Amino acid sequence: MPQISDINHEPVKLLITGDFCPMNRIEALALSGNFKEIYNDFIDVFHSNDLNITDLECPLTRSESPRIKYGPHQKAHPDCINILKYAGIRLVAMANNHMMDYDAEGTRDTIELCKQNNIETLGVGRDLDAAAKPFSIKLKGKEIAVLNFADNEFISTTDGSLTCNPINPVQLYYDLAHARERHDFVIVIIHAGNEHYELPSPRTKKLYRYIIDQGADAIISHHTHAFSGYEIYKSKPIFYGLGNFIYDWPDFVNCNWNKGYVVRLILSDRIDFEVIPLKQGNEDPGVFHLNALEREDFDKKIAWLQGVISDDRQLEMEFQKFCNSVFPIYEAFLEPNFGKYITYIRKRGMFPKFLSRRKRLLLLNLSRCDSHRDVLLRMLSRYE
Repeated sequence: MPQISDINHEPVKLLITGDFCPMNRIEALALSGNFKEIYNDFIDVFHSNDLNITDLECPLTRSESPRIKYGPHQKAHPDCINILKYAGIRLVAMANNHMMDYDAEGTRDTIELCKQNNIETLGVGRDLDAAAKPFSIKLKGKEIAVLNFADNEFISTTDGSLTCNPINPVQLYYDLAHARERHDFVIVIIHAGNEHYELPSPRTKKLYRYIIDQGADAIISHHTHAFSGYEIYKSKPIFYGLGNFIYDWPDFVNCNWNKGYVVRLILSDRIDFEVIPLKQGNEDPGVFHLNALEREDFDKKIAWLQGVISDDRQLEMEFQKFCNSVFPIYEAFLEPNFGKYITYIRKRGMFPKFLSRRKRLLLLNLSRCDSHRDVLLRMLSRYE
């Protein structure tokens, strides 16, 4: 592997965004060819970079055959590929929990569509080895690898023909070692975390620091639909959540869903970066720069988030508060009957619990013990 001191010192600029899901008003604008209203004044961010990367959060397909899963199914018209082309996005990270929403057909459609439009794909393949293969590129004399991982949540097709690259700390060690041998910089993009929570869990912080310890030069995370803070660990940046990039959703306006940022990594003899905040999907569709007052609020929020992340005790306290807030939902998942109305009634103590304490302790043991969980996951996966 060449030494950084021996190669071109002209910096390489990589722009990386959070979740891109071109649904609803964004899809309509794309089909009418109105890309200026999608990017608005934010289009300047995509200029003068050596590589633009986004998380493609849904298949671009005409398939009408959603897979069996719990949670929403998402897709967009194939012509939405032109949104990526308009901004010069040339690499899409596909390891996420919605890429398989329309099963093998939807995923294959998306891969082929990207190939036809000279857009590289990352984080998905016919098997785990193919899904783990890094995107490798030489820019200004620097060998750069980009790896993509996702939480193991509906990331494989039901027939097993395609899979996203799951987070596995043991396999991560080997993947990073292999990439480190052949590249000057290793960038890791991860789709993981607790949705609508603004901070990493204590476990996530340890995991991401472990990834840096094993050779990554920067970590970019998304998935939670709420931007988080970042830290510098051993001179390497870890971004714990970019928030949404373009994700138009009628139920969410002027809330955490509509705020986020993109990151420009600047690679030379060291790693520098720029954080560029954004707003999206409010009364006007598309993505925009923040005004001065909004930027001031963003900076204050980032500072608070970084303060919590740097303090393990406070990070634990905040995560416990979050867990307490969602316990009723998880309790409902465990009960034989659940749904919006039953959950509402149960939260008010008006619906009986069917699981005994002994049964709950059994479930705790089955999920906490790795050996039991191996069997439990294989049993439940038969219903996919």
